[in-house]
Amino acid sequence: MSDSITSCLKLEEYVVKMGFLPFFKNDIPGFSVEEHTPPEFWFSDTADGPWEWKGPVLRHTGCAYGKVFRGKAGFISAQWYADFANYRRDGYDFDARYDDGLARYQDKSVYDIIEKRESLLSKELKRMSGFGKNGRKGFDTILTRLQMQGYILTADFEYQQDQYGRTYGWGVARYATPEHHFGRAFIDSVYCRTPGDSRERILRHLRQMLPGTAENQILKIVG
Repeated sequence: MSDSITSCLKLEEYVVKMGFLPFFKNDIPGFSVEEHTPPEFWFSDTADGPWEWKGPVLRHTGCAYGKVFRGKAGFISAQWYADFANYRRDGYDFDARYDDGLARYQDKSVYDIIEKRESLLSKELKRMSGFGKNGRKGFDTILTRLQMQGYILTADFEYQQDQYGRTYGWGVARYATPEHHFGRAFIDSVYCRTPGDSRERILRHLRQMLPGTAENQILKIVG
């Protein structure tokens, strides 16, 4: 298997190389973490694998993670996220989108909470925005929509620890705005091109990285 992912470092290198990398198998053969990682690294009791590597990859490379590929999760490198956000936002910051009637009130309420606090664990955000067992419904749908539009991302995954400092359970996503996660580099570059120019840059890059892939398949990924 070419570009076999057998360590956290190899996953970091592959994310940076590809720029865009879905986590799970999709319509484009070979275009996922899942397909490049040998089976023995999934759900192993003796070794870490892609599930455990997600947080370190985010911290070490400064990339982003989220439901950005037709509502499915994956990585976008720091180099490419500004173009992604510019295109998906269609040049709007969130307040302008909302003022023009292009964003829902419930999306704004969740976005405003994240923006004000810079980053929040998903369970904190859910509680603070009034969702949950006896609260409003549709929390995951709102998060997916905001990620697809390039307004929030997963900045890290955090684990609970036992009394000996050992991590356990599933990593809990920490959400942030790209402005907070990437800082000044993102703020200065996100709207420096037209959304159409950003889209064309992404298309050219993916055509180069995915030779032989049908154009309509690449267009589905770009959105």
